[in-house]
Amino acid sequence: QVQLVESGGGLVQAGGSLRLSCAASGRTFTNYHMGWFRQAPGKERAFVLAISKSGNTYYADSVKGRFTISRDNAKSTVYLQMNSLKPEDTAIYYCAAARIRYDTGNGAEYDYWGQGTQVTVSS
Repeated sequence: QVQLVESGGGLVQAGGSLRLSCAASGRTFTNYHMGWFRQAPGKERAFVLAISKSGNTYYADSVKGRFTISRDNAKSTVYLQMNSLKPEDTAIYYCAAARIRYDTGNGAEYDYWGQGTQVTVSS
């Protein structure tokens, strides 16, 4: 089992920045690709971006140039840096861990999920 705990969410004005963290515990962090998903009110969960075990990244088009993912294997933590935030980025953000694939954007590829952290962007 892998336990994932997100933090760093909150309320920010449009154009602002936030950094989310996801701390992992349980099994070996470096055995997992890590991803971020989000779910806006009334919408389905959507892929945001992911990072492989070796540090390769994969982004949804909607966040390219604004969001960045990174991981610190020594701290078993993955980060989501969000810049130039827009009201449409408002959602609950979830981190997830995958053993096999990270570059499909498919939530079914992910084995473990955190509880989520709310991000609200005001206009």
